[in-house]
Amino acid sequence: MTASDTLAKATATDTLANLAGSLLDGSVKVVDCAAPLGPDTPLLKLPPELAVDTPKIEVHEISRYDNNGPFWAWNWLKLGEHSGTHFDAPQHWVTGKDYPDGTTDTINPQAFVAPVNVIDCSKESAGDNDFLLTTERVKAWEAEHGEIREGEWVLMRTDWDQFNTDEDKFLNTTETGPHTPGVTAECIEYLIGKGIIGWGTQCIGTDAGMAATFEIPFPAHNLLHKHNRYGLASLTNLDLLPAKGAILIANPLKIVKGTGSPVRALALVPAA
Repeated sequence: MTASDTLAKATATDTLANLAGSLLDGSVKVVDCAAPLGPDTPLLKLPPELAVDTPKIEVHEISRYDNNGPFWAWNWLKLGEHSGTHFDAPQHWVTGKDYPDGTTDTINPQAFVAPVNVIDCSKESAGDNDFLLTTERVKAWEAEHGEIREGEWVLMRTDWDQFNTDEDKFLNTTETGPHTPGVTAECIEYLIGKGIIGWGTQCIGTDAGMAATFEIPFPAHNLLHKHNRYGLASLTNLDLLPAKGAILIANPLKIVKGTGSPVRALALVPAA
């Protein structure tokens, strides 16, 4: 081991020790960015001619300190991989189907912990349910907060999580289709060019509600997974995260050949 390697190892050890101390003394807080997962969790609805929907989540009791198990309680679950707050792996989309590391059991776990950028679009989304984040808006955000760097997450804050206990409001579907905020194809291409590890939203999916009608349909899914990047959807509490300076932990279950997974997404943030 060289002198520079020794110094780097010592620096990393100090960094982890400082983080451990900050967690213990409360100067770093853990923010829960996941919605409750259960039978009432809103799920994506797709046109029947396009796809079969994810079934409703079911929780079945096996035992609860009774004849089926006198000292323990446990349940079995029925749920789709892309239910509630969830992680999209590259093989979720046809454009990412050939990546050998594109399923939840093959992704390098280094990808599950990364710095995060939070772009606040809550005011625009409150005024326009079909609001789309553009490249120009991201560049203006970078001019104010700093460059988005390679290997970081980018999350779109819309405060849409306020509706996640009411499926009708969360999906916001009318006779013209679902109306929820999202991102343009050009913006996703810009972020991929910056080297982001993934993109996330507070809505039911990583795309806008009307994304099926875009020139590139479902651009977040289509382009992210084409480039072996990841998605997060139905996130919560992004109003508690700074624009920069937080660490996002979003690790899917290690499902064999999994295209995605519900996650308990967490953020490490400086205390106020």
